Amino acid sequence: MAVLHNRISQQELKERLYQEKEPRKTVSFYQYFLIDDPKEFRDILYKKLIELRVFGRIYVAREGINAQISVPEMYFEQLKNYLYSMEFLNGVRINVAVDDGKSFWVLKIKVREKIVADGIADTSFDMSNKGRYVNAEEFNSLTNEPDTIIIDMRNHYEYEVGHFVNAIEVPSDTFREQLPMAADMLAEQKDKKIIMYCTGGIRCEKASAYLLHRGFENVFHLEGGIIHYANTVKEKGIQNKFIGKNFVFDGRLGEKIGEEIIATCHQCGNSADAHTNCANDGCHLLFIQCAVCSTQFEGCCSKECQGIIHLTEEERKNYRKGVDNGRKVFNKSRSRLRPKLNSDGL
Repeated sequence: MAVLHNRISQQELKERLYQEKEPRKTVSFYQYFLIDDPKEFRDILYKKLIELRVFGRIYVAREGINAQISVPEMYFEQLKNYLYSMEFLNGVRINVAVDDGKSFWVLKIKVREKIVADGIADTSFDMSNKGRYVNAEEFNSLTNEPDTIIIDMRNHYEYEVGHFVNAIEVPSDTFREQLPMAADMLAEQKDKKIIMYCTGGIRCEKASAYLLHRGFENVFHLEGGIIHYANTVKEKGIQNKFIGKNFVFDGRLGEKIGEEIIATCHQCGNSADAHTNCANDGCHLLFIQCAVCSTQFEGCCSKECQGIIHLTEEERKNYRKGVDNGRKVFNKSRSRLRPKLNSDGL
């Protein structure tokens, strides 16, 4: 029986990735469609993508598929042809990343309850009744109109490093919190044109359907999300209304769209937009750190964590015992995880 999961260590897989000579493309795609047997579909998909040396993260559920992957350039056309050979994926938009493909080093395909956790329990919710797509040119045109509202359907740490001009943040930690929060925030604006966007389109597409479900009428969502918008801007030479960096959920943690740096280092407050995970594996906090602080704190979020990385492995294990880290994302607005870091990293 074929092995349908990886058995090689993460470190070895990373080393193999960086030894590759063949350039890779980092791509993403999603599609809402009914899958009768997600487990069977997952296994069939895994066998084929392993043959094409695909790395990445894919979620499969009864409501569809959500994929962020990288593929050797020599196999890209084969991958596309394979996906398009399935009726429900024929013609699916494949977003190609702006930056290089050194993003994933293993293939993980997981069966989930939903491809985007939304917290929607209402059985009358209909994903097929969604907002109208707008392309990059239409987005720019609509956002020039004074009565248009632009809503960012990403997390706070994504918005912090980059967003569209005049976009409104929905200050929440999860998408399931964002949906009702966005509807409540816009309750008095149901007569306005509302454009929603996200990284690749999957969250804002569901969010547009949710607003229609809640009684809104003039709802739009950006086709292909920020990734497709950025590629279109580059290809067609149209105005770029995105400022800063687009956060991505892979090893790169971001790709430049605008030239501006709109965020600040969470330790010293100087201009910076590079996300990193704390070098202390027992912490692994996701936060923004400038190059100076990265050197000073050796990639750690605090002096405490900096001290821990110099302990022996056995000492680090003992230190971590019984510690529940929870969801380790630096939240500037709520300071939920720890006080705002100062120049001493405290």
